Amino acid sequence: MNEPLLTNDAVIFGIIMLILGVVFTTSSSENTFWKKFYAVVPALLMCYFLPSLLGTFGIIDPGASRLYFVASRYLLPACLVLLTISVDLKEIVKLGPKALIMFFTATVGIVLGGPLAILLFSYIAPELVSAPPPNEVWRGMTTIAGSWIGGGANQAAMKEVFEVNGELFSKMVAVDIIVGNTWLGVLLAGIGYSKYIDRKLKADASAIESMKHKMEAFQQKNAKIPTLTDLMKILMIGFICTGIAHYLSDWIAPAIGEHFPSLDKYSLTSGFFWIVVIATTLGVILSFTKVKELEGAGASKIGSVFIYILVATIGMHMDIMAVFDDPGLFLVGLTWMLFHVALLTLVAKLIRAPYFFVAVGSTANVGGAASAPVVAAAFHPALAPVGVLLAVLGYVLGTYGAYLCGLLMSAVSP
Repeated sequence: MNEPLLTNDAVIFGIIMLILGVVFTTSSSENTFWKKFYAVVPALLMCYFLPSLLGTFGIIDPGASRLYFVASRYLLPACLVLLTISVDLKEIVKLGPKALIMFFTATVGIVLGGPLAILLFSYIAPELVSAPPPNEVWRGMTTIAGSWIGGGANQAAMKEVFEVNGELFSKMVAVDIIVGNTWLGVLLAGIGYSKYIDRKLKADASAIESMKHKMEAFQQKNAKIPTLTDLMKILMIGFICTGIAHYLSDWIAPAIGEHFPSLDKYSLTSGFFWIVVIATTLGVILSFTKVKELEGAGASKIGSVFIYILVATIGMHMDIMAVFDDPGLFLVGLTWMLFHVALLTLVAKLIRAPYFFVAVGSTANVGGAASAPVVAAAFHPALAPVGVLLAVLGYVLGTYGAYLCGLLMSAVSP
């Protein structure tokens, strides 16, 4: 690989903020061209896609940058707290069972999609899914299943369980990132057309709209021009809770790993898992206190700033040119994802689930805790906790689902 043009994270972060600033400036412009452009392409999608060009054209090396680590470990927990302190749990409960149904549908779509993709290609192009031991394609695909149902911890677990070697694993990571992030991009693009999609699905989105209107009314009632003290309080709450989440995670994860190593299959030995769970829990607890009033000073807006930075750092890791390195594997991965999408669409049509549940249910699996709240918050900041709760469920189920998927793929592999 050629030496990247930029290696200093401070410089790269400056470019990321430039991209975000330009996107937000143009998306709020009254210019006719930009109005038409953003009527078709959502601003959130541009915040995700434009940073991917930096890695694709060798300007940066995303793997060497620490920006995603900082955003996911520091800004993500803080934004989860800031987006959750104003949440109304009763309203979330009113959303009903469709969120869970679509989440489990997404999981089943991945568990069955892997073996179905292998079965299909074993007939039409067997060379794409067959390889001598220990490089069997199905074996490597178990790590994608771990990532797409749960997250990084589940992916690592599958790598060990099915003894996936380094060369095969690196190829599968590329398929995971490209196909998964492409689907994330499609979901983000669909948010701008959610009302049209809901009409096509004949979905009842009244509960979601009710929650959005209630949150907007709460924000307007408590809205005020934030003072420097207000902003300091917001940042204090966000980062104190982030610090507490890290402190407890640093203690809980190793303790479980030492005393209850079998719980590794539930991702309970993952530090990141506990950071997300603890930060969200603290936010929910604070939503019952006067801290909730900080929403009027813009707590969710600052949380949204952190989310957009996270989106940009996720986008950095998508190298669209990697598809051409081993196109056969990407075709298998894409087919796998299409099974997932087809099942989601079918079930959404049958139960008349709104697009919000389709997008968040899928992202809670494929994207995990880093992406699910992003997609949920794109509908409304108050809905971010729904994405978090489902993503945490994905972590718990990830290893089981991926293991079952692995056994099925092994059974049907040529």
